[in-house]
Amino acid sequence: MSELRAELRNGGETEYGAGQPKISVIMPVYNAAGYLDEAFRSVMAQTYPNWELILVDDASTDGSREYLQGLVERSERIPSLRGRIKLCLQACNKGPAAARNAGIRAAEGRFLAYLDADDLWREDKLRRQLEFMLRGGYAFSFTGYEFADRTGKGRGKVVHVPKRLTYREALGNTTISTITVMLDRERIPEGLLIMPETSPREDTATWWRILRSGYAAYGMDEVLSVYRRHPDSHSANKWKAIYGTWKTYRQNEGMTVWSAGRYFTGYVFRAVKRRVGRTV
Repeated sequence: MSELRAELRNGGETEYGAGQPKISVIMPVYNAAGYLDEAFRSVMAQTYPNWELILVDDASTDGSREYLQGLVERSERIPSLRGRIKLCLQACNKGPAAARNAGIRAAEGRFLAYLDADDLWREDKLRRQLEFMLRGGYAFSFTGYEFADRTGKGRGKVVHVPKRLTYREALGNTTISTITVMLDRERIPEGLLIMPETSPREDTATWWRILRSGYAAYGMDEVLSVYRRHPDSHSANKWKAIYGTWKTYRQNEGMTVWSAGRYFTGYVFRAVKRRVGRTV
């Protein structure tokens, strides 16, 4: 905690970056007290200065909510952070989709980025990805990432990403990780950004809906995020994730068993390759 207070003080010496596009970072939190320091530091360390962090506590019971309230209170005493770290409190646990949606509704930035409370970003993640999007004129981008253990240490297993994914291509290649996504709210209507709260794979369903509407997702094949895998992570249960993807084909995309099976085969093949750290 003392280290975090010091970093908050140091944050007061950083130029805010007026005139540059604002990036709204959405971080849902549920019983993640043991990881919040590291996640917050990875945002504070970003070399791109014009961001806001929207923390959404989904009715945590492990002290996460109290920690976040203290964090926001301390940040308000630092001129360069005042108003940049926001806290939304859910009255009851509604799941990650509802938490992210609450964050989107509170966001003021042109661009959206997502970071889960137990994952990490490289310090130049926002800057490099925003430059990539502005240079290419892209509305939707995603990047490569590395798997890490419970402590956040990289395991050498890197997920490489394709240069471009259309809707049909993405159906058989669910390589888009939520913590790597950046979206341009000036280009994509708000209604497409709101995640379906009843879907078993709310993030994947959202990316497919955006792509189905005529957009393409552009991949930046650089490792800019660290995805922590541990037993209590939201998607650690691979069988639950696999079944959830199948339901998303059938429920959200309305596919027949035959069509879903065709895409599902490609999804499983690439998921296995990701697990062993090979290019997908």
